[in-house]
Amino acid sequence: MRTYDFSPLWRSTVGFDRLFDLAEMANRAAGEDHYPPYNIERLGEDRYQISLAVAGFAPDDISITAEQNVVTIEGSKSETAERDFLYRGISNRTFKRQFSLADYVQVKGAAFDNGLLKVELVREIPEAMKPRRIAINGGPANNVQTLEAKAA
Repeated sequence: MRTYDFSPLWRSTVGFDRLFDLAEMANRAAGEDHYPPYNIERLGEDRYQISLAVAGFAPDDISITAEQNVVTIEGSKSETAERDFLYRGISNRTFKRQFSLADYVQVKGAAFDNGLLKVELVREIPEAMKPRRIAINGGPANNVQTLEAKAA
């Protein structure tokens, strides 16, 4: 059995929709094509890089689309001249690769270097979401009232 039934969790949780969708998407992706090969690296505490091996593609053949929590990288190569290959080991087929991003992770840039497409990602948490220290006012509490009680 390779599929998981999340229906008991759907009944008892609120706001975890994206987590369950990611788990289902990962389960479906197990049988997908793994072209082009890629790496995901952590460059720092809040910096990441996705590197795709796109030999044979030019920067104009590749498009990168950043949406909310998803970055999509697509490549399509059009052969303009008919060539007579004796052996063809370098694949030029079209591809579409999607990566799910955590909240507040944004695509900052992309570079093409020696057949590798490198996409830079940075997590930028808004100031309102960062932890902050709350000052405690000193001195006696003025709004506390003492109740008188008679001994029983």
